[in-house]
Amino acid sequence: MELNTYQQEAFNHQRKNIETFGKRTWGWTIFYLLWIFVGGYALYLQIAKGHGITGMRDNVVWGLYIVNFIFFIGISYAGAIIAGLLHLFKVPWGKPIIRVAQMMTIVSLIVGPVFILLCVGRFDRLHHLFFYPRLQSPMTWDVMAILTYFVGSVLFLYMALIKDFAVYRDAKLNIPKWKQRLYKFLAIGYRGAASQKRHLIISQNLLAIILIPLSIIVASILSWIFGMTLRPGWHSTIFGPYFVIGALYSGCGVLIVAMWVYRKMYKLDYYFTDRHFKYLGFIMMVLAAGYGYFTFSEYFTSWFGSERWDSEVINKLFNPAEYGWWTLFANLAGILLPILIIAIPATRKTNYIALAAFIMVIALWVKRYLIIVPTLESPLLPMQDTRAEVVKYSATWPEWALTFAGIASFLLFFTLMSKFVTIVPVSGLEDTHRPFELNHEHQAEHSIPPAKKEEVQPA
Repeated sequence: MELNTYQQEAFNHQRKNIETFGKRTWGWTIFYLLWIFVGGYALYLQIAKGHGITGMRDNVVWGLYIVNFIFFIGISYAGAIIAGLLHLFKVPWGKPIIRVAQMMTIVSLIVGPVFILLCVGRFDRLHHLFFYPRLQSPMTWDVMAILTYFVGSVLFLYMALIKDFAVYRDAKLNIPKWKQRLYKFLAIGYRGAASQKRHLIISQNLLAIILIPLSIIVASILSWIFGMTLRPGWHSTIFGPYFVIGALYSGCGVLIVAMWVYRKMYKLDYYFTDRHFKYLGFIMMVLAAGYGYFTFSEYFTSWFGSERWDSEVINKLFNPAEYGWWTLFANLAGILLPILIIAIPATRKTNYIALAAFIMVIALWVKRYLIIVPTLESPLLPMQDTRAEVVKYSATWPEWALTFAGIASFLLFFTLMSKFVTIVPVSGLEDTHRPFELNHEHQAEHSIPPAKKEEVQPA
């Protein structure tokens, strides 16, 4: 694989990341594995003693597990849509960030569905979902749609990586032989021939065209699980677009945070520039406004309708003694804060944008919690057992342990993938993608010495 000067610079700047693991990386890996181990122990207790050790009961049958599932699966939809749109429209500034969006899609799709399995009491009957599906159930649609979406997302990422695998294969990297052989296998004989480039571009375009509407469809199917249920606060026609824009919004925030972390860890200021954060910040601000509109519509129509059970949910959400403070945080930090940070030029800085995105992501997780728990605590029929532990939901330590284990798995996958492939695509970069807003002082600080072309030669 022959690289132009800019591609060679990008590769030389990142090759150390895939050649060495490093003490810091080992430290974070061990930290994440410890959390996963604690989560594994909590899962053992849940299987051995049953769901009685969780806060879920016959009344509140869903809790943190479903909140985490909706949150992570929504992030994956956003990653696929963002990556697909940037690829199809060939956005000049979007090339360096496409891979992070694609990685976010895959990692979220691996972690998210695991939380659905944690709600299952009988793992020995999981195969019934495929052998005896009920086509009337949105659950069945969701499983089939997510599986199809996962296969498409993996192929989309792999197609984007083939050229870089060829670069790793031909470079004289200081890596173990098994890793070199793996790069050679995954490159599938790619040499940069005109016919290979043409077929690869066509395949990527087709996958992007398929994944964008598929992501919207799968997000809508997930919303139908709620919208088709006769529950107060759920039975609504706006849940489809509400879930889609919520997924895009939270995913945009996670993408910004991931870019900021990678930029700091691997000194990628030259590729993840301030302009990237500003552009994504503008997108986040527009999505915040749309998400705020749907949130207001949800609250206003339920309040104005004055139906007994809808009113009960609204009272729970806005009562400071119950979920009022959570609702205030979800709306202020999840909607108003990002809009203000981006709208005010003085605060439209990279660190502020990343901080606002981080807080917004937490707020949207809280919002998912508020969608699920208050509704389940407001049954349509009077309850016979009114004990607090039955009426109210309170997550137990095994649920929190498994939640943090899921977050640790998410971060661990990101860490390991950054040691296997370059975060910024190498082969797809052109001189037109060179950051153009850097002043001479900043460029001198983050510049990369010219590369020698003989470092990467055809095998």
